[in-house]
Amino acid sequence: MDFAFGPQDEAFRREARSWLEERVAGAPARRAWERELGRGGWIGLGWDEDGYGNRRVDLTRQVVWAEEYARSKAPARSGHIGENLLAPTLLAHGTPEQKRRFLPPIAQGRELWCQGYSEPGAGSDLAGIRTTAARTAEGGTAAAMATAVRDQGAAPSGAFRVTGQKIWTSLAHEADWCFVLARTEPGSTRHHGLSFLLVPMDQPGRVEVRPIRQMTGTSEFNEVFFDGAVARAEHVVGGEGNGWRVAMSLLGFERGVSTLAQQIGFAEELGRVLRAAVATGAATDPVVRDRLVRLWAELRTMRWNALRTLGSAGSPGDAGAPSVAKLLWGGWHRRLGELAMQVRGAGAAVGPSDWSAERPYELDAAQQLFLFSRADTIYGGSDEIQRTIIAERALGLPKEPRG
Repeated sequence: MDFAFGPQDEAFRREARSWLEERVAGAPARRAWERELGRGGWIGLGWDEDGYGNRRVDLTRQVVWAEEYARSKAPARSGHIGENLLAPTLLAHGTPEQKRRFLPPIAQGRELWCQGYSEPGAGSDLAGIRTTAARTAEGGTAAAMATAVRDQGAAPSGAFRVTGQKIWTSLAHEADWCFVLARTEPGSTRHHGLSFLLVPMDQPGRVEVRPIRQMTGTSEFNEVFFDGAVARAEHVVGGEGNGWRVAMSLLGFERGVSTLAQQIGFAEELGRVLRAAVATGAATDPVVRDRLVRLWAELRTMRWNALRTLGSAGSPGDAGAPSVAKLLWGGWHRRLGELAMQVRGAGAAVGPSDWSAERPYELDAAQQLFLFSRADTIYGGSDEIQRTIIAERALGLPKEPRG
């Protein structure tokens, strides 16, 4: 297959690179940076409908932008959950009113989103969620909802009250909205009776966010507690009771063009490990050299596989492609983290020399890579779950018995 880019793609690459070079050095804080991207028309390049503030480009140029963004070392995106997960889901399942309300603020970088899926006891087994959403009486307006929640603390009519806990919620501490998978049919089990709701986070006393501090010292993950939080009835995506279908559709969008941008970062990490191996003399070990070469070859293979499957995303024959991609890069990244420690030798276990009471637990890049990559084969669906999806949905093998 021909994986080369054409002249128009390369012209687009030059435009993207020039725009990034002019702005990345003085890039503002993350939220302001999202607005800067919105003003430049760089959010929502992959959306397949006009009229929501984005400019449409074809798939190859989406790849070009993702790669140039990664190469530029621009700030980490805080709007990617809204742009790459919720927006395609609304385009596929949302009402015209939902699209008009939510897509323009995402394209402009004005509203940030988080994902309310995983719960304690319902991570990879998402169908086991226990968060509920109970309907209130009919009637009421958006203004009435806002007044009732913020002033009187009462639930408005024509809405749902959401109660439960979500965990491992990325960027919940920054988000304006959360798309929540909740059980709206009392007594329902597994994937039945679920709905996909859009819930505002600014509900003091009804939505609480607690950051989870990790071994790496960071806390981008959070616990989110909903105590009668309000979601408007017209903000149910795909219809009440159809949440499982919408949620699974969203997961199919999760590993698209962004996978190729992710691989740019992987290549840079591999380069750092290679340089460390040369500096420490570990590169003279034939076993280490073999592991380095294998990692390089596997990374190239992942890129070709991503490009090959990108154009068929969402098609019936694509049922297992996202799981294959997750399975490949999750294991690859974890092995890279292990090798990063191996080539450093005993020094890998030693912290920096400038530890202090104010900074008691600082890790360097290689140590953070090792610790964080341990989770790559677990979050977003464990390896076991990905293999089950591939077996059942792609290969048509019998389903595992459920006790």
